Amino acid sequence: MTLIVWRYIWPMRMLSNALKQQYGEKIYKLSLTSGCTCPNRDGTVGRGGCAFCSEGGSGEFAASADEIEVQMEEAKERIRKKVSAKRFIAYFQSFTNTYGDVDRLTKLYEKVIRRDDIVILSIGTRPDCLGEDVMNMLRRLNQIKPVWVELGLQTMHDETAARMNRGYSRTIFEEALGKLRSAGIQVVVHVIFGLPGETRDDMLQTIRYLAGLDPAPDGIKLQMLNILKGTLLAQQYEEHPFPLLSMEEYTDLVAESIRLLPEEMILHRMTGDGPGNLLVAPDWVRNKKKVLNTIHKKITKG
Repeated sequence: MTLIVWRYIWPMRMLSNALKQQYGEKIYKLSLTSGCTCPNRDGTVGRGGCAFCSEGGSGEFAASADEIEVQMEEAKERIRKKVSAKRFIAYFQSFTNTYGDVDRLTKLYEKVIRRDDIVILSIGTRPDCLGEDVMNMLRRLNQIKPVWVELGLQTMHDETAARMNRGYSRTIFEEALGKLRSAGIQVVVHVIFGLPGETRDDMLQTIRYLAGLDPAPDGIKLQMLNILKGTLLAQQYEEHPFPLLSMEEYTDLVAESIRLLPEEMILHRMTGDGPGNLLVAPDWVRNKKKVLNTIHKKITKG
């Protein structure tokens, strides 16, 4: 593909542009809480959660159908203070949003997905929390409107995952991906660059692995490792500091990853910044605009 063609084609792979092309207007994301916790915190799989995961949204309350209405209106109001927004993605992000009472979750998600202003239901979860009762729920919801399931793989390397206390193997991820895709449900995979002990080749191996899967994920989220206060990783970093990627190294990796991934895979995120009050390092992630501009330049330079 020539550089001039690449410059025009690759931006259409970005989520915001893909959605605008599909729906004819900009679609905004509402960050919501389902009230679920995580099997990697309550002892079912492990304790303490993944080493990089903060305590936020611990699921101490069980969101009811009435409570979710309040959440949604508050989330929409925050967006509308900045822009005029009409239609939304309902995004259940924190912790494991298929881990809990399936009847309660079904009522919760059905109330959300049937709203006229919601075009997509996006559910973040773990690949080891997709039992048949959950899959049946997801299939029914997906018949109403599109459902996305977001899986936090982070790395293909099981040794790294064990150090990060992820709590499941790559095989479990592959089985979950196959089940979801067979059910007609779109899958978005999260990848973290800069995990301790991983080389550039290790990180790109994760990208090549995802690109070569059959079926492959529908979308991907890329993020630099954020060290957040209160996490196991922050404690390790304080006691035995380990090297972090520079902005140049990270943006090089993202640009190379986009070239390696299939053209049909949608880019849901190319960078992310942790909550400002929790971020320990690296400080450069705070300048999101600069990071994105650098990535854009590197992707199109040839």
